[in-house]
Amino acid sequence: MSPRKSTKSPPPATEPPATAVAATAPAEAHAAADPAPVETRVVVQAETPAQAQAILQSIRDAQPAAAAEPGPELSVVIPCYNEEAILWASVTELHAGLLAMGRPFEIIVSENGSKDDTRAIADKLSRAFPEVRAITSDEPNYGKALRRGIEAARGTYVLCEEIDLCDLAFHRRALEILDAGRADMVVGSKAHPEAKDERPMTRRAATMVINGMLRVLLGFRGTDTHGLKAFRRDALQFTVSKCVVDRDLFASELVIRAQRHDVRVTEIPIIIHEKRPPSIHLFKRVPNVLKNLARLVYVIRIANR
Repeated sequence: MSPRKSTKSPPPATEPPATAVAATAPAEAHAAADPAPVETRVVVQAETPAQAQAILQSIRDAQPAAAAEPGPELSVVIPCYNEEAILWASVTELHAGLLAMGRPFEIIVSENGSKDDTRAIADKLSRAFPEVRAITSDEPNYGKALRRGIEAARGTYVLCEEIDLCDLAFHRRALEILDAGRADMVVGSKAHPEAKDERPMTRRAATMVINGMLRVLLGFRGTDTHGLKAFRRDALQFTVSKCVVDRDLFASELVIRAQRHDVRVTEIPIIIHEKRPPSIHLFKRVPNVLKNLARLVYVIRIANR
């Protein structure tokens, strides 16, 4: 007789165990008397670890994003080159004055190619005061340093300062105009009929000559382009992006282009008394001024850009 064959069925196949991943998700507090956040343990059942991670990511994406920290209202930009003698005292005095104004602010020290301890002092200031930021570049270039500071600014209003001036009176008057919506840009003019310019005669004469050339060659309408300025950042962002020159004429191009872009520009007189002689001698700046002026005439008048 042949042996009997077994009739037992094979054991049924079992499904692989699901992957369980625990996640912690915030939940609303149930009692008004206890405002502390309550954590809830969420267990995710999935077939594979990859699927579990995808589910967890969808939970995270559905959670409300944390509110962004509000930025400063005022951004004060100060280009600096070889200013070790006055940098610390000027910035600390400006910082105290801005604190007294009671408006959130930042001070951006834009050091550029200094050969003394300016960069180290700027870094020390940024560590000493949370409102101070230091940015640096290797090339001595006033216009590029000013532009970098403006582009790094986060405030509603940008104030372009000079380290040897730090004129809080200008800040107050300019902000009053901007707050009231009477202008988008305020220029502190050294050549205004009511201004008081206490610089040496050679500096005053140079201002008159360059402003005259800007009027004749580029159609500038005003009395001054270089120095203190305050403006609404959103109103000037496009204008800054269109500027093509740097060094001493970037500030002039900014004002001239603002006028050409129909930005509302107004001037106010200032009192100017420098704390020290210019860090770069006036006559050494003439070749770059003439070179950039010729370029600006070509771009604006001929190329119409």
